[in-house]
Amino acid sequence: MGDNNFAGVGVFLVFAIALPMIFMLIPKLVAPNKPHKEKLTTYECGNETIGPTWVGFKSNYFMYALVFAAFDVETVFLYPWAITFQKLGTFAFVEMFVFIIILLVGFWYAWKEGALEWM
Repeated sequence: MGDNNFAGVGVFLVFAIALPMIFMLIPKLVAPNKPHKEKLTTYECGNETIGPTWVGFKSNYFMYALVFAAFDVETVFLYPWAITFQKLGTFAFVEMFVFIIILLVGFWYAWKEGALEWM
């Protein structure tokens, strides 16, 4: 068995691409498609809608969630570093310092652009 045996990776890649495509294709083939005027109307909690039903979504909420997810994932990297801090030495300390500076610059930029504002 050689070091360049990527057959397993290839099989996994084929399944990773084919399986979602198959799962999206099956409902298109199996599900009945009978559009009707009543089915295509906008439905909001059992009440008829008043005014325009396609209102633009405020992107600030999306940006807030995106910034939260980014910082949340990045702070996960701090835990293993803190556990092995004494074994890593000065170079790892400098790397983590640079990492935290990049996080702070990103946080400052998001704050400056208003991504953390609710209204």
